[in-house]
Amino acid sequence: MNHSPELLAKAARVRMLLMDVDGVLTDGTLWNVPAPDGSIFETKGFDSQDGIALQWLSLPGIEIVKGVISGRVSPATTERAKQTKMRFIFQGHTEKIPLLEQCFSESGIPGVDTCYVGDDLTDIVCFRRVGFAVATANAREEVKRAAHYTTEARGGAGAIRETVELILQAQGKWSEILTKYEAV
Repeated sequence: MNHSPELLAKAARVRMLLMDVDGVLTDGTLWNVPAPDGSIFETKGFDSQDGIALQWLSLPGIEIVKGVISGRVSPATTERAKQTKMRFIFQGHTEKIPLLEQCFSESGIPGVDTCYVGDDLTDIVCFRRVGFAVATANAREEVKRAAHYTTEARGGAGAIRETVELILQAQGKWSEILTKYEAV
């Protein structure tokens, strides 16, 4: 895909990738599953290609800080964040600005060097405070209008993989991934 020099410049600056969960890391579907004790717990599904892309961001020489800021609380999200080596895991918060600012402060990475991926209205406030705002293909139209880039892939179906590949390409690091897997 051909990206504008302005878009590539924004992606090249990224040192931290933050994202919403439902509709971004997942397709937004929530499954209520019965537990052995008869109670109900919520779970969700995650895309494996998104997962490996997030792990690439922890490779030596890449090392992009990652995190989630989600309105819902889910043990599945906690586990996925651990699997993909996320530094920030905030759940149960629809007011995202204080958490976004906490990520900036604790990481030492300013908003201009941060990418935020979202799909719903609560994410627009984050878009206004980062250097690279990405909407998923399934995002609300208002969110797409506020974004610098909209993925071709839907949330939970490769939107994060697409975002990571764009960042790595813009930073000149995509060839390292291809070489690692003998794909060149």
